[in-house]
Amino acid sequence: MSSPNIRNIAIVAHVDHGKTTLVDAMLRQSGVFRANQEVVDRVMDSNALERERGITILAKNTAVFYHDVKINIVDTPGHSDFGGEVERALTMVDGVMLLVDASEGPLPQTRYVLAKALEAGLPPIAVINKIDRADARPREVLNEIYDLFIDLDATEAQLDFPVLYTNAKLGAASADPAVPGENLRPLFDAILSATPPPGGDAAAPLQILVANLDYSDYLGRLAIGRVFNGALRAGEPAAIAKLDGSVQPVKITKLFTFQGLQRTEAPVAELGDIVAVAGVEGIAIGETIGAPENPIPVRKLPVDEPTIAMQFGVNTSPLAGREGQYVTSRNLRQRLDKELLTNVSLRVADTASPDTFQVMGRGELQLAILIETMRREGHELTVGKPEIIEKRGEDGRRLEPIELLTVDVPEEYVGVVMEKLGMRKGELRKMHQAASGRGSGRARMEFSVPSRGLIGLRGELLTDTRGTVILHTLFDGYGDWRGDIPLRPTGALVADRAGLTTAYALNNLQARGRLFVGPGAEVYEGMIIGESPRDQDMDVNPVKEKKLTNMRSSTADIAIRLAPPQPLTLEQGLEFIAADECLEVTPQSLRARKKILAANRRPRRTAQ
Repeated sequence: MSSPNIRNIAIVAHVDHGKTTLVDAMLRQSGVFRANQEVVDRVMDSNALERERGITILAKNTAVFYHDVKINIVDTPGHSDFGGEVERALTMVDGVMLLVDASEGPLPQTRYVLAKALEAGLPPIAVINKIDRADARPREVLNEIYDLFIDLDATEAQLDFPVLYTNAKLGAASADPAVPGENLRPLFDAILSATPPPGGDAAAPLQILVANLDYSDYLGRLAIGRVFNGALRAGEPAAIAKLDGSVQPVKITKLFTFQGLQRTEAPVAELGDIVAVAGVEGIAIGETIGAPENPIPVRKLPVDEPTIAMQFGVNTSPLAGREGQYVTSRNLRQRLDKELLTNVSLRVADTASPDTFQVMGRGELQLAILIETMRREGHELTVGKPEIIEKRGEDGRRLEPIELLTVDVPEEYVGVVMEKLGMRKGELRKMHQAASGRGSGRARMEFSVPSRGLIGLRGELLTDTRGTVILHTLFDGYGDWRGDIPLRPTGALVADRAGLTTAYALNNLQARGRLFVGPGAEVYEGMIIGESPRDQDMDVNPVKEKKLTNMRSSTADIAIRLAPPQPLTLEQGLEFIAADECLEVTPQSLRARKKILAANRRPRRTAQ
């Protein structure tokens, strides 16, 4: 039995290939917005961090109606660090729309999301977007998509997918790249024909797999999931099949279905629909809402393991507690536990210290987004250097996570890139002239690199290539340990006393290296105020004042000229800090510091 008037589809693609823009156009053309309604671009990116960075971080649901058929659409992130969101989204849908840039072609995240969709047996629709680009090459990109499908062992049925060419900004789709489209009608028709209606049995016991969570100030926790079997009505009793095997009885207070950007209250949840359920306090992602007498759990969500770990601890600096609202280990633990409810790819473990927790995730960006979210909520914390999560093979071999790195760079910088990645134990797999039109004379290289070799790499390559390099990474499994990788080649300028920095002191120090602070900044002993070009740390006095005398000098009135300081951003700080350092994060400030502040107790970092 199936629901012929429902289709569930996820839009998957590499970062910045136009998923959210295409959803915008689908919402506009399906009549979700009024004719005179003012709507922002990328309306699905509702999170402040998403709008600032121009990327999708959280998977979100919406729904449109076309020819009396409800199409539930799940917009997914394009960055590999947020792969847990993609894995969750694929459990709710019956088909995927694979979006590929008409110039860049398939990139690492394209491979990742497509592999997950093919594993789940979902029928794909290929959409080649941005065909209006001057450097668009739709025919070649289509061949690359077929090559990728074959490389991922797609079945004959999965290889027989419809192909559409779109301009998401204009809201146009066409089956022929030479014939410009007028609207997205061909895309909607392809969704109805290529995506099967959801299956299941309406007469069977209720099964709703929870794939996402939300919160309402009025209704409490909301569970978002798909009805696999049976039907659910508001006010009915139900039971939650917990992940630990226990059963929790609940009463459903409200039911909502998705319509455009709104949740609409519904009396009943139909078979195959994606719904939000209220009255389910204590539920977690991956659990099943079932019949009250005997809830039968749906299959467990498969989620890849984390590969990067960081230490999150209480802020112990002399300036702690001045800017943040939440500063204790209890606040930190509560916030991390709250994150675990909605972030299935995150893990939190206790350490030997009660004030420090080990947080494990998919990559630096995922953890950086979490840290930035926490500081905006008013938390103060310290974070340590990102570290990889090692494993042991069956024969006792030491294994480490390996990443597939794609580098797009002008040809004159190929030597620099290969030198840097050679030092970081990278192995070149493939190299060819980039067909994308980001500029003539560009090369695209694929490397197999240990995850620890990527820490700090982006900043170095951006400097070495004058900002022209483009990097994309994808987790490629665990491999043999590749040996030691050189640490940060530079040292730190460390303040040796507390006070306010002075222009006089910084003028003498700027010849020693790059400064992170300007005059008038409050510093303390052990705080890192700059980067030294030598590979050893240097204790300096940034608060020294000029002594006034009654002696006249012909140069006394010459103004001090200071180079502008280069304060660290969150990502730069995480890449910069060494193993004996940490990053102090508060709502208003980011400060790099030594873990042991007192100079006479701190092991001295000498030349390596």
